[in-house]
Amino acid sequence: MHQQHQLARLLDNALWNRMGRRALLRRAAGLGLSAPALAALLCTHAAAQGRPQPPDAPARPHTFTWPGGSEVDPYAWLENRDDPAVMAYLQAENAYTDAIMAPTQALQGQMVQEILGHIAPEEASVPFSWHGYLYFIRRQSGKDQALFYRQRNAAGAPEELILDPNALATEFATEYLLVGGWLPSPDNRYLVYWIDTTGAEIYTLFVKDLESGSIVDAIPGTYGSGSVWGPDSRTLFYVMTDEEVQGWFNRAYRHRVGDDPATDRLLYQEGDERLFIDVLLSKDGQVLFLDSSAAVTNEVRYLPTDDPDATPQLFAPQADGVLWVLEHHGDEILALTNEHAPNFKVIAAPMETPQPEHWRELIPHREDRFLADMADLYRPVFDVSARYLVLLGREDGLPRLFVHDLERGQLETVAFEEPTYAVFVAADPKEFASTTMRFYYSSLVTPWRLIEYDMATGERTMLHQNEVLDYDPSRYVEERIFATSTDGTRVPISLVYRQEGFAPGPRPFLLDGYGGFGTSEPADFSEGRLPLLDRGVGNAVAHVRGGTEYGGRWWDEGRLRHKKNVFADFIACAEQLIADGYTSPDRLAVQGASNGGLLPGVLVNERPDLIAAAIAEVPVADVIGFLLRSVIGPASIPEYGDPNDPEVLRYQRSYSPYQNVHAGAYPHILATGGLADPRVDYWVPAKWVAKLRDLKTDDTLLLLRMGEVGHGGGSGLSERAREAAFMWAFVLRTLGVVEAEPG
Repeated sequence: MHQQHQLARLLDNALWNRMGRRALLRRAAGLGLSAPALAALLCTHAAAQGRPQPPDAPARPHTFTWPGGSEVDPYAWLENRDDPAVMAYLQAENAYTDAIMAPTQALQGQMVQEILGHIAPEEASVPFSWHGYLYFIRRQSGKDQALFYRQRNAAGAPEELILDPNALATEFATEYLLVGGWLPSPDNRYLVYWIDTTGAEIYTLFVKDLESGSIVDAIPGTYGSGSVWGPDSRTLFYVMTDEEVQGWFNRAYRHRVGDDPATDRLLYQEGDERLFIDVLLSKDGQVLFLDSSAAVTNEVRYLPTDDPDATPQLFAPQADGVLWVLEHHGDEILALTNEHAPNFKVIAAPMETPQPEHWRELIPHREDRFLADMADLYRPVFDVSARYLVLLGREDGLPRLFVHDLERGQLETVAFEEPTYAVFVAADPKEFASTTMRFYYSSLVTPWRLIEYDMATGERTMLHQNEVLDYDPSRYVEERIFATSTDGTRVPISLVYRQEGFAPGPRPFLLDGYGGFGTSEPADFSEGRLPLLDRGVGNAVAHVRGGTEYGGRWWDEGRLRHKKNVFADFIACAEQLIADGYTSPDRLAVQGASNGGLLPGVLVNERPDLIAAAIAEVPVADVIGFLLRSVIGPASIPEYGDPNDPEVLRYQRSYSPYQNVHAGAYPHILATGGLADPRVDYWVPAKWVAKLRDLKTDDTLLLLRMGEVGHGGGSGLSERAREAAFMWAFVLRTLGVVEAEPG
């Protein structure tokens, strides 16, 4: 009888995931049960209890060896997507996740309707003027994606629908369809656009004749925005993926509209696997730039667009940690660079003699001002017109716009009033002589606005504010506070919460961050966040090191052998929210995506006592495997370091979430991945979850949701609303905002 009681208790512990796989097998062996016998009993017991049973990924140790060291990986077999067992396991994880989250289906549906209900169904963008035409996009009720239009810039001219992504999705018979970019030719005859139907970020380039409506070119395997028109409106420059390494965009071509792509001229092929090519056009349309870049280094070649057969000229040779952004102005090349200038400077070089001895400095480096935005280092961060140079950067930890008068040699700062906010320069193909520029502005409570700024007078004109239905900004509070990290560094935190109708004191909170690649986390508005705020859950953005909130040093202190500063900062932000009474450990969740997924990944290993739940979206959970076996791994080495170096490897092992999973209690965890993800392979989160499921010793939720598409999730409004609602349901359930029914 005692043995039966022990067996029943063991099955209950296993069923409710209170015991790791190894501990479970040890206990079962003590009762005389083999692993297959235990599995059979568990299936019977689960069916009787009506409790979904998590899938079991068996450990199959495999040893990886490389110059820096070796590693025994128990779940390396999950990296073989051609193995039917891998797909079966991932399907089982999805089924388990769906079953566990089934009690929240009604809640998810309600939040989807709330998100979509905040979005005006017929809103149109502000048109941009292009060689006698106006181009714009418009949402249409009942359509999941916006439609693309143009009309002649003349009174009474009719609108012309030029691209309908919804119709294309039907034509291609796909649920996922993303228009990666679009650009009309200078004479308005042709439209080039890029379509991805898998989420793998490998696009097919199409050229559409807007007079006949026919497709004249279709070139698969291209980069989703790396194409520009030549001034003749018949020459197109584009970037192609490597023939063997799909997703490594390393070849730049010149194409003539209507010609066989097999005859296209190769302009440049990159041989360094760390570097990816992009092609860009100067604002005046006279110079083509070929940018070969990795995380913290690049080199740029250029050639005149009126001589596309010319050999591209290298501006400056590649140097570790040095970045260049080039523009053309008159007879000079303007260069934004961090060479001997961690916070960037701007120099001018003659086109004919671009060697360093001929350079002159336009905007000097300063310790208290950062002149770039690493989220998108190239345009529209660095924009030039006949008289003005516009830079998007940082000062006092906040975004700034800097406008430099090229004639007077004077730099002015465009100021903003809210305590925390986001700014982006708008891509606005105005005439080169224009004195106006456009930028987008928002904050955690202010919907996005498009503002036109007159650089000569300083006058601002709001051209458009996104219409958010059923939204009153006065109901929400935004703040900026600071945490103190372990080394004394002050780390900003942007907060937003709804005060009205909720009791004072600790409330549920969601803390997110990124911390890498110099990317500063924007404190911007999102309709998708409102269902959380309206249920009393606050949102905090941790501006940890690894970004460039405080310039180049902020980035350098959060990468390579200083990467652990990022995690210390994030933990300090969580502690500060608790210490200040905003929340408590049982009401705090954390979130991060991609590189930002390291934040919850490290925290659940090192400080599981600090939080109740964690969401890791497409996380770089296995840093070492990611660097050694992913397509973009080599390009990420300047951020994380090279694991082929034994000292670097030891450091990476000390924090990488997968390598540090251990037997013990963990908070609730939701991990996501994408089968077509070209940035973080599906197997990275899958292996992490498998190892967690093996070793965790408590009954908290551990869920993996593996999507079919890529890094950014779904392509349409409805699918993105569903993805957000699913995550918010997980947060609301695990923080106790809604009743957490058993599985």
